[in-house]
Amino acid sequence: MEEPLCCCEYVDRRGQRNHLAACCCDCEDLDEGCERWLTCRSLPPGALGRIADTVADRVRVPWFAGAVKINVSLVPPLVLLPVFLHVAALHFLLGLVILTSLPVVVLWYYYLTHRRKERTLFFLSLGLFSLGYMYYVFLQEVVPRGHVGYSQVVALTCGLILMLAALSRAKTDPGYLPIPASREKSLHQGLPGKGVRGSSNGLHASGAASGRAVNGEAQGYSRMSAEEPEGVKKDWCARCQLVRPARAGHCRLCGRCVRRLDHHCVWINSCVGERNHQAFILALSFFMLTSVYGITLTLHTICRGRTPFVALFYCPGAYSDYSSALSFTCVWYCAIVTAGMGYILLIQLLNISYNVTEREARLALRDNTGRRLLGGLVIDTGQYNRGFLCNWGHFLSLGSSSPQRSAEDIV
Repeated sequence: MEEPLCCCEYVDRRGQRNHLAACCCDCEDLDEGCERWLTCRSLPPGALGRIADTVADRVRVPWFAGAVKINVSLVPPLVLLPVFLHVAALHFLLGLVILTSLPVVVLWYYYLTHRRKERTLFFLSLGLFSLGYMYYVFLQEVVPRGHVGYSQVVALTCGLILMLAALSRAKTDPGYLPIPASREKSLHQGLPGKGVRGSSNGLHASGAASGRAVNGEAQGYSRMSAEEPEGVKKDWCARCQLVRPARAGHCRLCGRCVRRLDHHCVWINSCVGERNHQAFILALSFFMLTSVYGITLTLHTICRGRTPFVALFYCPGAYSDYSSALSFTCVWYCAIVTAGMGYILLIQLLNISYNVTEREARLALRDNTGRRLLGGLVIDTGQYNRGFLCNWGHFLSLGSSSPQRSAEDIV
């Protein structure tokens, strides 16, 4: 019988028993890379990827049943965000350069991961840590000045809690279609079909839940796939081995088909679909209200006698002391993030008003089958638009009834 792992041992990606103390040992790719770098020679193809995989596998912390792997993408926001904000508070020009560069770097990393079709916890970590750090700065630098009342702090805290509660709900199952029995069997046997990469938290679906799905709804979909009519071949998902109902789509990042798929949101590291779309909109709304309220309270404190909008662009005493400079820098950081999230919320509200999803709008643009409205902010496909009130009524009723599996449910 194999001995249990101690707190500092783990099984590496090659299936071998390893120890945290040997994290810098036995890495041929890293040794070769250092040697080639010192001799000014180029690295062989794929060497950087192998080195990155090895480093990511060895970044672990001791735990009771063995060392636990830490997702490397969680670390940069926790370290870099406070450093950048504190440096930006040293001088106006430093703040201008850093606050201009941060969105560019985040967008670059987004397109990099999007092109590689990779899931990452970087954006979720950045969002949650930004919320926590902004709240910490508010309590440490703004509240002690005496211009923020107790009731205002309570209101801001309640808004933050409500937003986190809605975000937690948005992280649940977006409406994954159940896995057919044939595909689940191939997954358990390790056949080429790849594993299912997606639940809302990035973990594999549990065996019990998968079994229930196979015994129930998945059997219906597998029967539909076996009797696939000629007219619905375009709705057959070769990866999930099922016929998708109306408005469902396959997420290439989660590796699952989702009912009424809107988009894959990197900020929650999950899809937005039929079951969590309402919570997603609620989380965005609470974030906007809380953020604007916090910005207003901070500007009223460090720029007395000026309206928030004027103080955001003209606050002569902002850099008179380091505390005010840090608060003002955090205000601008919040304003940039709030503007980005406000744009996302606006697009979402417009899409709901026309009963169109982001996925449908993207496909309509590709196939040139939709109408650009409101200056291109929304794409009306005309397929599901039943008027403003009916569209919102349909959205508010999402997930309230059991899914239909009739012939009309297939586009």
